[in-house]
Amino acid sequence: MNSAATDRARYDRATAHLDAPLAIVDLDAFDANADDLVRRAAGKPVRVASKSVRCRALLERVLARPGFAGIMSYTLAESLWLARSGFEDVLLAYPSADRAGFGELASDAKLAGAVTVTVDDAAQLDLIDAARDGGAEEIRVCLELDTSLRLLGGRVRIGARRSPLREPAQLAELARAVAARPGFRVVGLMAYEGHVAGVGDSLAGRPLRSRTIRLMQGAARKELAARRAEVVRAVRAVVPDLEFVNGGGTGSVQQTAAEDAVTEIAAGSGLYMPRLFDNYTSFSGRPAALFAQPVVRRPGVGVVTVLGGGYPASGAAGVDRLPVPYLPQGLRYDPQEGAGEVQTPLLGSPADDLLIGDRVWFRHAKAGELCERFDTLHLIEGDRVTESVPTYRGEGRTFL
Repeated sequence: MNSAATDRARYDRATAHLDAPLAIVDLDAFDANADDLVRRAAGKPVRVASKSVRCRALLERVLARPGFAGIMSYTLAESLWLARSGFEDVLLAYPSADRAGFGELASDAKLAGAVTVTVDDAAQLDLIDAARDGGAEEIRVCLELDTSLRLLGGRVRIGARRSPLREPAQLAELARAVAARPGFRVVGLMAYEGHVAGVGDSLAGRPLRSRTIRLMQGAARKELAARRAEVVRAVRAVVPDLEFVNGGGTGSVQQTAAEDAVTEIAAGSGLYMPRLFDNYTSFSGRPAALFAQPVVRRPGVGVVTVLGGGYPASGAAGVDRLPVPYLPQGLRYDPQEGAGEVQTPLLGSPADDLLIGDRVWFRHAKAGELCERFDTLHLIEGDRVTESVPTYRGEGRTFL
């Protein structure tokens, strides 16, 4: 029996007492992926991206391991909730317009000490000040650097449209503005190179495209490493006691960790290893988070229908944003129907061996978004469910 068949048998045995649809996390794979992130970070702490996990129990598990420190959150409401839950170092990686949340942050010493907010515009500081509602706590601030690669004199841009701050002088100017403003303190700098960390460089059946991506990423890493070092020097000239410089993501851990200017690495998707992270030459991981849908129909030879499964991931719409049928191997979508909201037909010879009530195991395209579909993750060790834990959704928390 090959490893995929062995895993399928384990998962089926472990969850035989449960009704599908259901979601699992294979803890052996999760822990192995965590170890690999730490290895690639080469001694620099890994800050866990909570949006890629969305389960407090698993955040606690990974943060208890050597090599991990702190959370990178995605909304202010989530940040405050995590801080109240006992997480002491939460970096909100995206600007917020949550006035009520800022009022709470500015009024609570514990929250203000645990949560750092990201800004890239003085107008965001104005919003925070207007939301204080009498709260006088000092707000910890992280500045964000635009990492995009600009070519042909800026006419071509490769990378996410995030911060407007690109040059060292711009970051230093905002750092001075924060330093001169009562109630705020710059403590960090972050830069997420998504065009490197989140884009696979080995696309099956597309060698020319893969080579083009590798060339682009090589140029992007070189340009960003030099510019990030200059930015850090410029900001440290204003804020000598800068606490951290955060960079990277699952797909660029080892390259970003090699930069002297970076003090910590952000990663999260690499713990679950969704399908979008299969296409990298520099690392590989083990699929840890899966979901199962039950077979409910057998329309004909070589076809079964499972319940639901149409869980597309965020980003530009395309087939790469769909979950993939994973176990048993060899199943594929009907191109006329795709992944359906209520039912999903699957084609392939393995369908003839599936009976009504059997499971088909899927991998989601992105990591934590799976948890928006399920309120429980069943944690598997070997061929047993050792614990069932709530996702954010299971705790009644849907932050976006």
